Amino acid sequence: MNREKDQVVVVGGGAAGMIAAVAAADSGRRVVILEKNEKLGKKIYITGKGRCNVTNACERDKFFENIVSNPKFLYSAFHELDNYALMALLENNGCHLKTERGERVFPVSDHASDVTAAFQRLLQKKGVEVRLRCTAQGIACADGWVTGVRLTDGSVIPAGSVIVATGGLSYQTTGSTGDGHRMAAELGHKVKACEPALVPLAVTEDWCKKLQGLSLKNVSLTMSCGKKKLYQGFGEMLFTHYGVSGPLVLSASSFCGKRKGEEALLLSVDLKPALSEEQLDKRILRDFEENLNRQFKNALNGLYPSKLISVMIERSGIDPEKKVHEITRPERRRLVGLTKAFTLHVSGKRGYDEAVITQGGVAVKEVTPSTMESKLVRGLYFAGEVLDLDGLTGGFNLQIAWSTGYLAGMSCAGKGKE
Repeated sequence: MNREKDQVVVVGGGAAGMIAAVAAADSGRRVVILEKNEKLGKKIYITGKGRCNVTNACERDKFFENIVSNPKFLYSAFHELDNYALMALLENNGCHLKTERGERVFPVSDHASDVTAAFQRLLQKKGVEVRLRCTAQGIACADGWVTGVRLTDGSVIPAGSVIVATGGLSYQTTGSTGDGHRMAAELGHKVKACEPALVPLAVTEDWCKKLQGLSLKNVSLTMSCGKKKLYQGFGEMLFTHYGVSGPLVLSASSFCGKRKGEEALLLSVDLKPALSEEQLDKRILRDFEENLNRQFKNALNGLYPSKLISVMIERSGIDPEKKVHEITRPERRRLVGLTKAFTLHVSGKRGYDEAVITQGGVAVKEVTPSTMESKLVRGLYFAGEVLDLDGLTGGFNLQIAWSTGYLAGMSCAGKGKE
């Protein structure tokens, strides 16, 4: 095999691209990374609020429960490089890790730059050529085989294998502008419609503005469409001027696309998930007995955060001036029902500038899961967010990038048209 056909070109120097280059170089191939930005791993620097949640340390079954789109496609890639193997790779290359609540894994230093630095050391050690501020325009092919990568200046970098790891559409300032989707489509690949995921939600209720800045912890959130429950989770959420955000809401947003038709999406928050309706009723009764001669509006401080009280009163339909001992059983039961199912109507998702990841991408049916190679063009591989793969928050999406990138890099060893 000659030098040009032996060359692997990786388009994109993010998480998937960097690990793909390392894996390909491990197999003795000459590897070049093309990165349009001024540095590698630009999106890594802003993940986990600058701390970089590199993966999740949960067991395999739990890991796949957190993959939203096409989990089965990911089996081979995860088998080749799972979360523990990724953690060992980083530890062995000078990026020491710690595990926090929810099994989230971060650098001990809390600096995302340590993750990128570990990979830069590896790339240098393996002799990978990195070309920064270098934008790929398309993939060159002949007779169903990859022959190279076309740059925006019209030149072609020859290659026997090309790995497309250009990311999705979220955080477009980091260079994720859908280039890989366009390149794939130009070669005949189906690209599943993209939309923002792990993104805040806008709601129709005006009173939401009154709750701006209120964070609710240890609540249960259910998202449903008609009678179909799309998502249920326990944790933390936040009210904003346009609607809701926070970990629970971001996770729920990834299931918005699972509804059929135009039926409205409803969010229902259980403010007291540890209590049954009967237990909550007794709790409210106890609170009321301690405040018998007070007005209703002044008897709720033990039940709800202060910011929420006026909205709960308004939605309960109970006269705020009413004395507690005058409140009827049906009114009290209404308050119980409202506390166990505080509802909001979703009017839409926020945009890509607020989305953690992209849902949709290159259709996985046209990619071989055991190699990440295109079924349409030999020598062409896909890795990371460019694919129609996504997971919930907690390090799962970065692990998708690490696993698919590693498998693509490994698989392209020995490829190339003879």
